[in-house]
Amino acid sequence: MPSPEEYSLFAITAPGLEPLAQAELRAMGIRAAAEPGGVAWTGGADDLYAANLRLRTASRVTALAAEFRARTFFELERHARKVPWERWVPRGGAVRLRVTSKKSKLYHEGAIAQRVLEAIEHRVGPLAAGGVVADEEGGEEQGDAQLFIVRFVRDACTIRADASGALLHLRGYRQALARAPLRETLAASMLLGSGWDGASPLLDPMCGSGTIPIEGALIARRIPPGLASPDREPRDYTFTSWPDFDVERWAKVVDRACEDILPASPVPILGSDRDDGAIEAAASNAARAGVADDVDLSVRPISAIEPPPGPGCIVINPPYGVRVGERDPLRNLYAALGRTLRAGAPGWTLALLSPDHALERQVGIPLDEAVRTSNGGIPVRLVVGQVPETS
Repeated sequence: MPSPEEYSLFAITAPGLEPLAQAELRAMGIRAAAEPGGVAWTGGADDLYAANLRLRTASRVTALAAEFRARTFFELERHARKVPWERWVPRGGAVRLRVTSKKSKLYHEGAIAQRVLEAIEHRVGPLAAGGVVADEEGGEEQGDAQLFIVRFVRDACTIRADASGALLHLRGYRQALARAPLRETLAASMLLGSGWDGASPLLDPMCGSGTIPIEGALIARRIPPGLASPDREPRDYTFTSWPDFDVERWAKVVDRACEDILPASPVPILGSDRDDGAIEAAASNAARAGVADDVDLSVRPISAIEPPPGPGCIVINPPYGVRVGERDPLRNLYAALGRTLRAGAPGWTLALLSPDHALERQVGIPLDEAVRTSNGGIPVRLVVGQVPETS
């Protein structure tokens, strides 16, 4: 276990996004190790605060509370009562538990949760509402309750304290939605995985409710996702309710982040869609993120796109056609996309989120896999290539 002044931290990511989160942390000066499901490192409060505020590709940041082995409830109770729960739970606070058990003698998740809640109350006193067993990941967050993630695997128990609260993809700006919205963390991962760094023009000709161009504007202006609002006030995080939360250190982390923000995007960022309702949603979302002046949004079909002087990067999350009978029209769409880009954007980088090799081939541009992950439960790959120059 780390010292009392440090935390054993783990940033949870969607599968396949671990190297991107690791690179983000490295850019913050944090040396972290990519592991299945996320990135691990040991750090102090500054690292904890900065990771929550700045990470674009992670879903949640957690701190290790305990690791031990238990094959009986007596062993579980004995170890759980030694955990310094008061580090994360104030007296009279509320607690939520998310418990899973696989290939372990203690398999009854409800009984495990009961023992853990009793151990917490043993150290911090009665809990508000007596504690709650949480739903699966992605369920509704419940007020200010502190979430603990309790995992048993082959009788080894790991307990982690959630530091984030609401999942980190919930930046706060995406309130108006178009069809098949893209999570903010995945949009940012597409941009970072494509190699785009905010120094060249960006275009999304199927932008829907604007998540890709908005995330692009945040990257280009160096705005942390936790400050994606017009007033640049940070969103709420669970760690601000921890008894050892340092208000002054948190303020310094936020101030340093604000000092890095550029007054405007240094490059053109364009988003278009043939659906005027989608563009209306994108415009309102961009305003809520505080980047309305940084994105150029327009209603137009792909065939009418007008890339600015480049080269730059085209990042697209096209429709997938998961239902029977949708593939034929999609083949035509992907082929038309390729023809348009070859004619109008030679030399540009194309990054495409693809569920299907056959659809990728319709684009007619050599594409290599950069990231493999999932979107809405559908396995997808981010494939990247350069639009060939016209002869």
